[in-house]
Amino acid sequence: MIYFKEFKTQNKTQLFWLLFGLTVLTIVGMQMTGSALVNEIAPGGIITFELIGTLAGSQSVVDSWQGPAMIWAGINMGLDFLFLFLYSVTIALGCLILADRMPEKLQSLKALGRWLAVGILIAAGLDVIENISLILLLTGSENEYLSPLARWMAIPKFGLVLLSLLYIVGGGVRDLMSRIKLSSGTA
Repeated sequence: MIYFKEFKTQNKTQLFWLLFGLTVLTIVGMQMTGSALVNEIAPGGIITFELIGTLAGSQSVVDSWQGPAMIWAGINMGLDFLFLFLYSVTIALGCLILADRMPEKLQSLKALGRWLAVGILIAAGLDVIENISLILLLTGSENEYLSPLARWMAIPKFGLVLLSLLYIVGGGVRDLMSRIKLSSGTA
């Protein structure tokens, strides 16, 4: 965190937008590779697989992907490892930038942004455990604990991501409104 504070605000913002762009490109790639995984058994594609929670359910999803879809599942899982790095760093950086922009009178919101930056890195760790569990299931493991493990890693991960994104959207709107107010007050 000490090194982060030494970056100029402009550099932090530029890094955020670069990472944001790479994150969006990765999302597009995951959407393209994930479309082959949507079927009657897995209507949500890879999300169904993440959240199904039982070995029998996971096996039925994997069985429904036999053939070319299984290759797409592997590619999608590989992209998800890149994605978890990109989204976690991007969102953490966004939380820290907005926390730094909060006025001193909003100390609790500053602290929340810093805690969410740490929380999103925890979410990435949960995502790694989830992905490893899913890969083991994709490669034929019959360990009955893997599917519930993936599910119980995914649920808090999605929660932390959602909370962090809400902070960024709320903080971004607040920041934009205060910039508009400042520019209209000086005009």
